[in-house]
Amino acid sequence: MSLLVNKVQNLLQSLGKGFLSNVEAFGRGSLFMWSLLLAIPSVFFRFDLLLKQIYVAGVLSLPIILMAGLFIGMVLSLQGYTILVKFSAEEAVGTMTALSLLREIGPVVGGLLFAGRAGSALTAEIGLMRSTEQISALEMMAVDPLKFVYAPRFLAMIIALPLLVLIFNALGVFGGYLVSVSWLGVDSGAFWSQMSSEVDWREDVVNGMIKSVAFGFLIAIVALFQGVNAIPTSEGVSNATTRTVVHASLGILGLDFVLTSVMFT
Repeated sequence: MSLLVNKVQNLLQSLGKGFLSNVEAFGRGSLFMWSLLLAIPSVFFRFDLLLKQIYVAGVLSLPIILMAGLFIGMVLSLQGYTILVKFSAEEAVGTMTALSLLREIGPVVGGLLFAGRAGSALTAEIGLMRSTEQISALEMMAVDPLKFVYAPRFLAMIIALPLLVLIFNALGVFGGYLVSVSWLGVDSGAFWSQMSSEVDWREDVVNGMIKSVAFGFLIAIVALFQGVNAIPTSEGVSNATTRTVVHASLGILGLDFVLTSVMFT
């Protein structure tokens, strides 16, 4: 009987510790996010830092975005054609491809790819800077890391992802055009005319961009927070990088559901 009681007590203690650690992490993350938001105006006085980080986060992520957008658009068009042709509505394949990309697939898949490439790289960079005491050196020289290290990277991530999603969507539509018109024989005029008549600027394009901005904000917060709190060892930085990808990906999927329910219902 006493053994059972001890097991129950240990289970309750572990659950309590896990709950308290999660609450503590949420509180520290909220304070860190608030500090980043307050430090954003200082970035515009060092615009060169912002441009450099946009290049690192955005331009270096461009190849995977280009390839993924092109092939996803081709797959969407091919799958959509096989379904729509059964109802003699194959000319609407352009509309289906564009709406799928603009509303859901572009922001979500682009965000997941961005989290895997740029988010993980940012966590590893910040974690290594802390483990090699570069952050401590800046603080000793009276340089605020929040303004000169964290805030430029935070703002660059928020700016880069919407631009990448726009390119992703454009390549996806182009890939759908190649498959539908050049391969499957859909009329080119019907492909573009139905797409232009059905796609709404505010409901589809703007809402998709709002999603991408929200996802960029989420990825930046998670990546920076995990990098700042990484254990200063090779294993600790590796674990922090893994947590960034996992937490950011799950956060994107959950936030996408919330935003979709608000925007399109």
